[in-house]
Amino acid sequence: MARPQMRGPGGRRGMMGGKRSKNPKKTLGRLMKYIQKGYGVQFVVVLICILLSAVANVAGSMFLKSLIDDYISPLLLQASPVFTGLLHALMSMAVIYLIGIATTFIYNWLMVSISQGVLKKVRDEMFAHMQKLPIRYFDTHTHGDLMSHFTNDTDTLQQMLSQSVPQMFSSAMTIISVFIGMLVTNVWLTLFVLLGVCVMLKVVKKLGGQSAKYFLEQQKSLGRVNGYIEEMINGQKVIKVFCHEEKCKEQFDTLNDVLRENAASANTFANILMPIMMNIGNLLYVLVAVVGGALALSGVVGNSITIGVIASFLQLTKSFTQPVTQISQQFNSIVMALAGAERIFELMDEEPEVDNGYVTLVNAKYDKNGELVETPEKTNIWAWKHPHEDGTTTYTQVRGDVRFFDVDFGYNPDKIVLHDITLYAEPGQKVAFVGATGAGKTTITNLINRFYDLADGKIRYDGININKIKKADLRRSLGIVLQDTNLFTGTIRDNIRYGRLDATDEEVEAAAQLANADDFIRRLPDGYDTVIDGDGGSLSQGQCQLLSIARAAVADPPVMILDEATSSIDTRTESIVQAGMDGLMYGRTVFVIAHRLSTIQNADVIMVLQLGHIIERGNHEQLIAEHGKYYQLYTGAFELE
Repeated sequence: MARPQMRGPGGRRGMMGGKRSKNPKKTLGRLMKYIQKGYGVQFVVVLICILLSAVANVAGSMFLKSLIDDYISPLLLQASPVFTGLLHALMSMAVIYLIGIATTFIYNWLMVSISQGVLKKVRDEMFAHMQKLPIRYFDTHTHGDLMSHFTNDTDTLQQMLSQSVPQMFSSAMTIISVFIGMLVTNVWLTLFVLLGVCVMLKVVKKLGGQSAKYFLEQQKSLGRVNGYIEEMINGQKVIKVFCHEEKCKEQFDTLNDVLRENAASANTFANILMPIMMNIGNLLYVLVAVVGGALALSGVVGNSITIGVIASFLQLTKSFTQPVTQISQQFNSIVMALAGAERIFELMDEEPEVDNGYVTLVNAKYDKNGELVETPEKTNIWAWKHPHEDGTTTYTQVRGDVRFFDVDFGYNPDKIVLHDITLYAEPGQKVAFVGATGAGKTTITNLINRFYDLADGKIRYDGININKIKKADLRRSLGIVLQDTNLFTGTIRDNIRYGRLDATDEEVEAAAQLANADDFIRRLPDGYDTVIDGDGGSLSQGQCQLLSIARAAVADPPVMILDEATSSIDTRTESIVQAGMDGLMYGRTVFVIAHRLSTIQNADVIMVLQLGHIIERGNHEQLIAEHGKYYQLYTGAFELE
């Protein structure tokens, strides 16, 4: 089958669809909507607690002026000081700080709960949306990079929501409240502090901008590294067979070097930002003490600057510069989280698979009048339920009549891989496709189940254009056994039941018998209840394929698609499986793709494809008599044997 354009070693494949948001404000706003929708009340409580914490911090700093000027300084002049007033003042100050501690604890505790809830909702929506994406998306993105959305990208979001967001709000509240307190305490010193803060903000803008750029590249590089690792883990056997270990290490080193460079650059700017900001803050603290003392001694601003004012203002200055430093520190984690959020929303903004079908698949039976009607119980009769604009509904029995009319198709619009395909598969017929790799055999079956949509032409299923049939119902009517087996972690019984979730244990075992898998299953330690890993590592490749065939059998579909279904089975087992497959295929329309021509000799129609064209069609005897391409393939196969 012709494939979409692949990527270089370890890199991402071409991006298909989806528009990435480059606006951090829009991304942050989108994240905040998750909080507003599910945790609006809790978040309001968080904001109130943050405000109270900030006010308590400022009140404590401002109370220091009164403590020194009104309580401590007078006591120094008394011969027999009375400390009652001072103790009351200290108790009041303690209450203020206790309120600050309590509210800080509450908002941090609530934000952990909110952040985990938001992340769960994001992961749920992301996974649900991923199920709606077309096969084309998964063909054009590495699996490791997709997995990185659920791990690395959500981890950065968790850190931002639980730590950075409340810290940013807290810092903003603190800056506002401290600024008001500073203005109330002394205007001149406030103006001096603002000059120092302007210098700090200039540094944040310069270093933070560089850090943001590299944190974004770091997330991209991390996705590429994950994609490459996932590929290498899946291909370990091939790597070892062809002694490709050293080359793999070289390719990984190249990707890892890019990640290291981006991460080093990002963290270099992030790590130097905090010490620089702290030192600027400390320098500003010293300068405020010097300037305040100079103003107090010079008397330029009168008697408005006292020792209490200077002490209080120094504390306010610390409270003012500290949140600016904290914002600069959290800025990096927010940038990295927004980079991860953009990647997450990029996935969630991908166009889902479009389904405009309205014809559905239902169980049916014939009533006393001989008319086909819908029934809730399972029968051996399937029907297409076709609603009409006038409100009436008609039912057409599923017979398995599949027809292609002048079909053209290309994975990329500028490269057509199927040309003018016209074929007829009548109910109960076994239709086989043969041809060289890339001739278009699997592409035809991908069009039947609408993994891809046509460029031109029509496909009719029991006389109904398949575009009118809901995709889920269309695919439910098709049993597919692929060359690559896909088993899931769970019991043998559960893996077979995957074909039809409401199948009984007896139906599961009957399907296994039909596929000739029952014998080896019963020899397993726990029989049908034996637990296997997702890759089926404890089973042979042939046994995995038998389970795939049993899975298709339990679905009991009217049409079967067998894509190299016996390619992984040895010759002896193939003869056993073939007998079971004949039973599976009886009474059904079957499409078979096979390289072993011996498995399709009994096909009703054999179609030979070459470069996307059907060049020959007929049964085995007719094609042999024509001495064409099929004859060459058939006789060549025997010569090789």
